[in-house]
Amino acid sequence: MTPRQMTSEHKEAMAAGRAEGRAVKAYLDALDEHRPRRGRQRTTESIRRRLAAIETEAKATSSLRRLQLLQERRDLEVELETKAGARTDPETLEGDFAKVAQAYGERKGITYPTWREMGVSAEVLARAGITRGS
Repeated sequence: MTPRQMTSEHKEAMAAGRAEGRAVKAYLDALDEHRPRRGRQRTTESIRRRLAAIETEAKATSSLRRLQLLQERRDLEVELETKAGARTDPETLEGDFAKVAQAYGERKGITYPTWREMGVSAEVLARAGITRGS
């Protein structure tokens, strides 16, 4: 039995589907990352102050408390890197999302209410051509 060869059209369709999936995923991930969180948010400056306090406190404390402080320091350093890193703003991804969301949603059977539940605004869905009745 010989293996079947994919046509170039099939390969192009698969590549287009992967590109659409990446655009949708990037936009939804950015929406989730920027979703308002409960409670007071830490600023870069407050994280730096806490890191300095940890350094001071870790020098004059028991081994168990120092262990906890060192872990807190690592967690704060990761948070600081995340805040300082190149976070993507959802608005920069909206255009790519709007171009592919309708075709992606139709192919995957994703309805308007599901997009809305994921946090996609009605305005972005309208730009993508996705309506309540579609």
